[in-house]
Amino acid sequence: MASKEIFGAVVITGASSGIGEACAIYLDKLGYHVFAGVRNDGDGEKLKGKTSARLTPLLLDVTDEASIMASFNIVREALNTIGLFGLVNNAGIVVASPLEFLPLAEFRKQLEVNLTGQLAVTQAFLPLLRKAKGRIVNITSDNGKVAVPFLGPYCASKFALEALSDALRMELQPWDIKVSMIEPGCVTTPIWEKSLDLADKIWNNLPILSHQLYSDAVNATRNTASKLSKNGFPAELVAKAVAHALTAKKPKTRYVVGLDALMNIWLAKLLPTQLLDQVIIQYMGLSKK
Repeated sequence: MASKEIFGAVVITGASSGIGEACAIYLDKLGYHVFAGVRNDGDGEKLKGKTSARLTPLLLDVTDEASIMASFNIVREALNTIGLFGLVNNAGIVVASPLEFLPLAEFRKQLEVNLTGQLAVTQAFLPLLRKAKGRIVNITSDNGKVAVPFLGPYCASKFALEALSDALRMELQPWDIKVSMIEPGCVTTPIWEKSLDLADKIWNNLPILSHQLYSDAVNATRNTASKLSKNGFPAELVAKAVAHALTAKKPKTRYVVGLDALMNIWLAKLLPTQLLDQVIIQYMGLSKK
């Protein structure tokens, strides 16, 4: 693989666990100076214990403008006049609920973290990326191409992030800032447990009518999600795709990671919409009323 030889500084959001943590560890091993966005000091110390002394934790909340600017200032001062080699937008949450009863505050929260937060971080770091003709890598999902029931908020955020990435790639072409998307399938990470816990919290606070209408379908979806979480692929595979997007002279626009993601996206292109709907409904263990 023909690639850049200089391994510079990379900012990664959502590096406390899962894909972000795997990316931080893998890129650190490759020789990058990793600035890893974490939730708290404890997460930062834990990550430092798994990496070299190069890694710098950042207390970074992508929904907080002050937090973003504080992280930007730390990176700018550390790099001095050197630009930023790469930005990996990974931070994300999963909001699950029947759309009919979805609290709009939860929907706004989903978009604020998975979409608005990604743009806010990108806007902040673009001056440093422009200096180095750096790369932007956005972690989307196969659910940014194929929507599934009861994950509507999450799918909407990933569909939108795909569109945002496409537009951004064209806008930044004059400065040779390349934008790639990583579209993973089911990855074995703590996000599954967190998303199930959040889904339960939302579900338990919905009106009785929602339970009468959707309880069977929601339970079936939850069971499917629990099974998938135990059979996913390691986050390190995503980290390798991120590394390629950062180093290849001609990075791909999209990296589909995982056989399940490849199958889902292939079926979405191949099947008529109504047939695809039925395939997904059956796969999720749902049935008609």
